Amino acid sequence: MTSSLVLSSLFAAAQNKEVTVFNPHWYLQGQVGVQETLGETSFGKLLAPNAQVAVGYDFSSKFGVRLAINAWESKAALEYNDIINKWKWNYVAPTIDITADLTNIIGGYKPNRLVSVGVFAGIGANFGFSNDEAGTVKKALADQGHEALRLYWDGSKARFLGKMGANVDFRVSDRVKLGIELQANVLPDGYNSKKAGNADWYFNALAGIKIALGKSTKKVPAPAPIIMHDTVYVDRVVEKVIEKRVEVPAVKTDAVAKIEKLRRDVFFTIAKTVVTKQEMSKVEEVANFMKANPHSKVVITGYADKGTGSKAINLRLAKNRANAVFNVLVKKYGISSDRIIAKSMDDSMEQPYNDPIQNRVAICVVE
Repeated sequence: MTSSLVLSSLFAAAQNKEVTVFNPHWYLQGQVGVQETLGETSFGKLLAPNAQVAVGYDFSSKFGVRLAINAWESKAALEYNDIINKWKWNYVAPTIDITADLTNIIGGYKPNRLVSVGVFAGIGANFGFSNDEAGTVKKALADQGHEALRLYWDGSKARFLGKMGANVDFRVSDRVKLGIELQANVLPDGYNSKKAGNADWYFNALAGIKIALGKSTKKVPAPAPIIMHDTVYVDRVVEKVIEKRVEVPAVKTDAVAKIEKLRRDVFFTIAKTVVTKQEMSKVEEVANFMKANPHSKVVITGYADKGTGSKAINLRLAKNRANAVFNVLVKKYGISSDRIIAKSMDDSMEQPYNDPIQNRVAICVVE
């Protein structure tokens, strides 16, 4: 009865503890900055104002999607007779972007991380308009006998757009982040009205704010505590002995009460199968326990985080993690291999922890 009360108290305490995990959510983003269009002048002389608004959805701590609308002004230049002719026009460029948080992919999710680095790529369209200044330059150069701006366009013009880039975000609160973003955008030849025979490019540097429309984190119950010792009801064993009139020496009854089971979870870093110095002490505890209990055996079960890597890669990682602990027990601590069972779990099976980082583990159970 006392043992049952102790176990109940432990589980009740575990249920009262919670951990913070990522919560999928929508967000709004607003940014301003500058644009540089590649042209026939030195880099930095065709700077133009730039702005972007976006709505996005982070469906995991690693990946998301957003609809971004980038707009304002582009510039171009052409040198003739030692004179640099410049012109500008306006545009609106909506894109669908796939986003990835490299910090969470490599280092795992941490809700209070202050700085995170991401990348993105997208496709969309660029709608150019108000290109009158290019028409003025074209006419002026034509009067000088120079056939310029052979791809000049007026009115409005739509073109395919490809985009890629990187961003750095700085956490202000659970819902607010400040960030900077660098973009490279590529379009078909003629965006700047000039015929060059290759794609046209412009680059954006932006800074702004991202606001989560819902909670970006949530609380979930912590994993149940690991019970190190099996509970043995000695009084019931004695009852059966008395009923069957079997004399059992008191020393043997005490021995039954002291039967133990040991569990140690040996954690690994992402994509690694080598036992670290910090985790080696757990393997040593397993070895010492087995030496103190010569008839004990250990089952080592390897796991991998199913949210990272392919199924084949994860199965190999899980197997190699179990084998890594096996080899340390045998080669370093001299535990006989016939007392060890090493196995691995497919990532389609239920994982032992809610936190993906903790599922990069080899669980050792000795009994």
